[in-house]
Amino acid sequence: MTASDHRKAFKQLKAKPAKLAKFIKHNKPKKRSCGNALRKCKRCGRNGAHIQKYGIGLCRQCFREVAKNIGFKKYS
Repeated sequence: MTASDHRKAFKQLKAKPAKLAKFIKHNKPKKRSCGNALRKCKRCGRNGAHIQKYGIGLCRQCFREVAKNIGFKKYS
């Protein structure tokens, strides 16, 4: 069974509530308390290369696209 096929598993397990509960328990996404996967980009949802300074909450790619609009200036 693949990740894209999870709805089929739910359909088959609806008749068996105990097995459905066990399936959900062992296959739900892990609760994050620290690390890269804890924060996501507000704009695109990426986990990596996250800029949290000044409460921005964007990945570096999205930050580059909107930096001028939010008042940052490029010095070079």
